[in-house]
Amino acid sequence: MKSIFQIKKSKTRNLKWRTGQELGGTMAENFMSDRIRNFCIIAHIDAGKSTLADRFLEITGAVEKGKHTAQFLDQMDLEQERGITIKLQPVRLQFDKSQISPIATAKGQANLKSTHRQSPERRSQNDLKIPNSGLILNLVDTPGHVDFSYEVSRTLAVVEGAILLVDATQGVQAQTLSTLKKAMAQNLAIIPVINKIDLPSAQIKRCEQEIKEILPAKFCNKIYHISAKTGKGVDELLSAVVQKIPSPNSHTSEVWEFGEGQKTNLFQALIFDSHYDQHRGVVAHIRVFSGSLKAGEDISFLSTGKIDKALEVGFFMPRMTKTSTLNAGDIGYAVTNLRAVGEAQVGDTIILKKDLGAQIEPLPGYKKPQSVVFASIFPLSNASYPLLQKALEKLALNDSSFNFSPDHSPVLGAGFEIGLLGLLHLEILLERLRREFQLDLIATFPSPEIQIELKNGVKQSVKGAWQMPDASEINAIKEPFVLVTILTTSEFVGAVMNLTQNFRGELKNSKYLSEKRVELHYEMPISEILRGFYDRLKSVSSGFASMSYQWLEFRQSNLKRLDTYVAGDLVLPLSILVPEKDVYARAKNLAERLKEFLPRQVFEVKIQVMHGGKVIASERISPLRKDVTGHLYGGDVTRKNKLLQKQKKGKKRLQKFGRVDIPTDVFVKLLK
Repeated sequence: MKSIFQIKKSKTRNLKWRTGQELGGTMAENFMSDRIRNFCIIAHIDAGKSTLADRFLEITGAVEKGKHTAQFLDQMDLEQERGITIKLQPVRLQFDKSQISPIATAKGQANLKSTHRQSPERRSQNDLKIPNSGLILNLVDTPGHVDFSYEVSRTLAVVEGAILLVDATQGVQAQTLSTLKKAMAQNLAIIPVINKIDLPSAQIKRCEQEIKEILPAKFCNKIYHISAKTGKGVDELLSAVVQKIPSPNSHTSEVWEFGEGQKTNLFQALIFDSHYDQHRGVVAHIRVFSGSLKAGEDISFLSTGKIDKALEVGFFMPRMTKTSTLNAGDIGYAVTNLRAVGEAQVGDTIILKKDLGAQIEPLPGYKKPQSVVFASIFPLSNASYPLLQKALEKLALNDSSFNFSPDHSPVLGAGFEIGLLGLLHLEILLERLRREFQLDLIATFPSPEIQIELKNGVKQSVKGAWQMPDASEINAIKEPFVLVTILTTSEFVGAVMNLTQNFRGELKNSKYLSEKRVELHYEMPISEILRGFYDRLKSVSSGFASMSYQWLEFRQSNLKRLDTYVAGDLVLPLSILVPEKDVYARAKNLAERLKEFLPRQVFEVKIQVMHGGKVIASERISPLRKDVTGHLYGGDVTRKNKLLQKQKKGKKRLQKFGRVDIPTDVFVKLLK
């Protein structure tokens, strides 16, 4: 694939590409949407999704082979360090028909020309006509971890198809199954793919059987076998994307359908992501569903009513590359010049200001995900509170799956209560606040929302144990439960069942997906998932089990509050709620972990975990010893004894009046 190529002139358009440079306006204005394929990759974490995206980038010439970082689309430092995708990332790829495998082309072309969201049945009734050249593939790289599932859900609404990527050594995994159901509900075309076929432990036949169990037969005519690492089979897969995923097919004279839809060719675009540029304001990542948008045109945001100018429009190639016009079917960006981050919301519809009188209905947006875990964060210095607020506002623009509101603690002062989708989500957010905004924070123990009924009949909702009223005032406590789906191999079913029983799980049903693959459904409190259930599940199954979960309801539970004292001081962020039967075991575990993580002082530090005014568990951190006699030489031994006695008295005084500052990283370590 040449990095610069020219498409032959036709009667109606002359299209010219310059990779990495400004795109010509003629191309953007005239490019037919039937040359576009919008798709994403559905995969569990560590299935090789980002590696496959790298191969696509290399084949299409977006990056040069061997001269880019691995997982190129994972642009955050945290993504590179952890080897996971955290943020969705769109990229526009150029693809020429000459790159399509002759073998793949000869096998026949799927009949998939349709309007957006047309049923797969109708797609199979028409012949797909592959243009001679100049194909555009809009790939949206998405996360695989359950904590970032909202990133995937937003992506599904802006594409016409998806690659279902299955790890040949693991088989179908729980999060993949959960996302696949959402994709099928959107009527997306699905291409099943088995990755890592080069590994000795690959079980291709078993994976094929599992795919056929979960995927309608019309998608299973061809299951592609690839190795994203070596590139084997990726050429054929890229050809399949062109052949099997329908184009947006939105010409200016045609009707664009999205959900209930509207019969209009006026400009409409959906904001599926955004970020903040300190020089140019909010940059909205958009999918154009009808009409076109030119740089310099006035735009309106339907949900907020805000009107501003599109200073610049362009594509992700993969870097932001400006153009003159975005047309129907395009995935790109618009620089809005908005300075208030709340004025361009994910899920909002953008139209042209001149079309305000046309009574255009907003496109179906996104349902805000329900927060699973809550924590309160406080700056170490009160002066940092405004900085923390601005930082959260900017991160919320880029990560709309978390929410925050002002909070206050009598001990810690002013801070914010944040709601997130899981522990990893919380850990990543805290790390981004530290790295990107240089903020030192204290975070409370994560907790789900708890509903309380007081003896006087008043009902309350609390987001942390430290907010709980006195136990004598409480009549009943309710905690949230979720439906947990676990996929594992048959040899580990017994170990998984024992584990879930220890985490207060109740088995509802089970079924075999294949001879050796079992799907289990449990009802379980969210609080049990938050205390390391996933890691324990991986451990007891030797890494062969996976899980996903969905919200159920609040149920009454017998929970007790544990408070932690360090050097005699109550540390409110470390207060937790635990089942009554686990009070002693959880208290002991908390004390032991604190002893492990807290730095030693020059005086003895006592750790006490208490319930109802009684010490349940305690630990002691021995003091550091400074050699106060090192400078002495010979002479009377009484001089040495006097110095040691003086040191002993000083340590007693420090133990009585000294305070222990708990480092921020201790709170992060306790989350794991």
